[in-house]
Amino acid sequence: MDADATPRTPLAYRNASFLDSDDARPLRILSEYLQPLQAFRRERVCGTIVFFGSARIAPNGALARYYAEARELARLVTLWSAGLSPEVCHCVVCTGGGGGIMEAANRGAADAGGKSIGLNIGLPHEQQPNPYITPSLAFEFRYFFMRKLWFAHLARALVVFPGGFGTLDELTEVLTLMQTEKLGRRIPIVMYGTSYWNEVIDFKALVRHETIDRADLDLFAYADDPATALALMQRGIAPCAPTGLPELAPSRFTV
Repeated sequence: MDADATPRTPLAYRNASFLDSDDARPLRILSEYLQPLQAFRRERVCGTIVFFGSARIAPNGALARYYAEARELARLVTLWSAGLSPEVCHCVVCTGGGGGIMEAANRGAADAGGKSIGLNIGLPHEQQPNPYITPSLAFEFRYFFMRKLWFAHLARALVVFPGGFGTLDELTEVLTLMQTEKLGRRIPIVMYGTSYWNEVIDFKALVRHETIDRADLDLFAYADDPATALALMQRGIAPCAPTGLPELAPSRFTV
């Protein structure tokens, strides 16, 4: 560049300092919708089976059975989906992308030779994506609410393994969407680990205190082994056409 030449001002969408600013927050939010949308269209993902559960459950820890069973369930789900007619939507395992139950589910899908999704998010403890996610379906989120949108948008079923605050947050988010009919379809929700969930949440107490209706207890079912969980999901998933192309706007939501 000539010494007297004026440096060229970068285009706004290539200006890193602007894109990281408060004023560009809407662009960052929109990017976390459009990037996964593009990938799901490219990979022809039309539906997901979402696995929630603790990142702290290790294959050799106190709750190790849940790691092994999440892995096996994801394997069974992937094999079942692969065997479906080409005229219906094939479901892909989807997790939060981290360790523990998330790693187990992505790993189980890989065991079956299938692809799986990881919706990772940066956390203070630096959650890292697990190595079993399909590389073309690995995403990094900044905003929890955009990550939650993608959990719900394509979900055909949800299985919830033992977990802590994050798992409870994700579970109640979907239960609220179902209860208030903000999803355009009913999806089966499987609470995996009856004794754990009955100890952690007394749903019947909410009925006794009249803060939920008794009919709300029908929004979910319990399972304690992979075969039962798979059967519950299979019975609750309504067939849909395999468009493979998520719509530009999340029309499955009523808002």
